[in-house]
Amino acid sequence: MRTRTISALTAAALTVGGALAGTATAQATGGSPSPCEAVAKACVSLSTKQAWLQDGGSTSYGPVPITSGKPGWETPTGVFHVQWKDADHHSKEFNNAPMPNSVFFTNTGVAFHEGSLQEQSHGCVHLSTTAAKRFFDSLQPGDEVQVLP
Repeated sequence: MRTRTISALTAAALTVGGALAGTATAQATGGSPSPCEAVAKACVSLSTKQAWLQDGGSTSYGPVPITSGKPGWETPTGVFHVQWKDADHHSKEFNNAPMPNSVFFTNTGVAFHEGSLQEQSHGCVHLSTTAAKRFFDSLQPGDEVQVLP
């Protein structure tokens, strides 16, 4: 699976300014613009604790609140692709913990899924019940996911 990384400088500029020459950002209807490139189907900003869904360069959903990885279990940044999905996943690594509406986007088990918006995760991106269902229904294997610092 091909991946590419976003340089720290590019990610910071995208996060602060929204757009750089040669990049496009999506506008949320009634919301804030996504800091990710238009090709991304899902966008995560760890610094603002928000996520978006995008379609054809436009924001289709979001921003929504997220929680991400705690110290020692940080959510990785960069460009990834959806690997697989499981509506009723349970973590083998963490005592069979439920991970409803999981959308896995790294080869190390990091996923979007329903989870606490008060407690940090073991690297996954926690979403509300409603948002997790929307991400699960919208994202397909191969779709690009951008995670910014």
